[in-house]
Amino acid sequence: MRYLSKILDGITFTELQGSADVEITSITADSRQVKPGTLFVAVKGTQIDGHIYIEQAIKDGAVAIVCEDLPGHTAGEVAFLMVGNSAAALGILASNFYDKPSAKLKLVGVTGTNGKTTVATLLYQLFTDLGYKCGLISTVENKINGKIIPSTHTTPDPVALNGLLNDMVNAGCDYAFMEVSSHAVAQHRIEGLQFSGGIFTNLTHDHLDYHKTFENYLKAKKAFFDGLPKNAFALTNIDDRNGNVMLQNTKAYKKSYALKSMADFKVKVLEDQFTGLLLNIDGEEVWFKMVGMFNAYNLLAVYGAAMLLDQDKAKVLTSLSKLSGAEGRFDYVISPNRIIGIVDYAHTPDAVQNVLSTIKDIRKGTEKVITIIGCGGDRDKTKRPVMAKVACDWSDKVILTSDNPRSEDPAQIIKDMEAGVDPSNQRKTISIVDRREAIKTAVHLAQPGDIILLAGKGHEKYQDVKGVKSHFDDKEELIEQFKTVS
Repeated sequence: MRYLSKILDGITFTELQGSADVEITSITADSRQVKPGTLFVAVKGTQIDGHIYIEQAIKDGAVAIVCEDLPGHTAGEVAFLMVGNSAAALGILASNFYDKPSAKLKLVGVTGTNGKTTVATLLYQLFTDLGYKCGLISTVENKINGKIIPSTHTTPDPVALNGLLNDMVNAGCDYAFMEVSSHAVAQHRIEGLQFSGGIFTNLTHDHLDYHKTFENYLKAKKAFFDGLPKNAFALTNIDDRNGNVMLQNTKAYKKSYALKSMADFKVKVLEDQFTGLLLNIDGEEVWFKMVGMFNAYNLLAVYGAAMLLDQDKAKVLTSLSKLSGAEGRFDYVISPNRIIGIVDYAHTPDAVQNVLSTIKDIRKGTEKVITIIGCGGDRDKTKRPVMAKVACDWSDKVILTSDNPRSEDPAQIIKDMEAGVDPSNQRKTISIVDRREAIKTAVHLAQPGDIILLAGKGHEKYQDVKGVKSHFDDKEELIEQFKTVS
């Protein structure tokens, strides 16, 4: 049995009305999930203020309310707890409700603009291959010992997150690896969690629709490291100009990785081909199935984390050499007439440039590179012209198309992208609103040996148009179109 008094550990409150000895059967910040015995936490969100639902929550059976502002009148049989920040309190309450599951396993968080999913997924695959029971919380999917739990957010809300971690503990997991998004930090979703380590991949232009400025975005990432305990590790990419910033105020022990700078963990790229990477990693030459300089960073981050978690070097390198990373990350297929298709989740200017520069490094030089690219609706508009410019600068042909337009007009999104196309690149650019038609056009423009990059959606299996998600899979569509050419 869970009583309110037992789950208030770590909560600073200014006022308590009613009894703290009330039994709590569930906890939520979503008024639609309230049922008899629920603790309802009224959070002031970016769109909705949960305080307006307090009365309804009580009608639906809430026995305790956590809020920043007490309502005009309080029901005598309901406990009211007044706090300074409900969102921060929710994370701690959720952790306490599930008996602090993050403290019962080794939890490692991965943050950065690009590479989070690949690093977290590789860590999950690696430690599973090493014989441990593991959990994964990622953009693509959540996993508990191989069992897949669908993912709805990069980092779930605190109640769902602690519920997942609790399920991992109950399943006997030794480790959990999770992506930590900047939204999750800013919205206090990771409050109350106890991390054994944190990894920083890189920081580039993204999410400015939410954070407003790059400095705010940087601060959100840094706050994750600021909160790490002294017995955790903080592993950062110091080739990134913001890498050392992450370590400035952390109490964790500081470690670094790099390809170009002096660092604790180093790697040298010996070969980079469509079939994989030959790396000299910590003095050992190893062939990896993954492709591209960005994956050299990802593999090095995973290797460094494994060493910091006291794993055997030889076993780690052997296991890593067999792994292929996350779905929809430089995922390639070849048509019967040898057109190469690459599906990648790259949805930031830097990520698109990384993929295209990798293709440039690997290609023989005679092939054309055709890039299909769009930008999501209801998201950061400032990156749209930049995305188009990068695609044009690094490709022989560019097709601007729809990604997930959501509530926006897809044609207008493409117009926003077109603003970034230099006059010298306009002749190589085509705008096709329908993504399926864009893929079909690219395949029919391509000659044997040419390379088609489908950027932006990666693992996603849907198109989000006006609130309706219909099935759409870039790789599936590409394979279908490949059947029409010979």
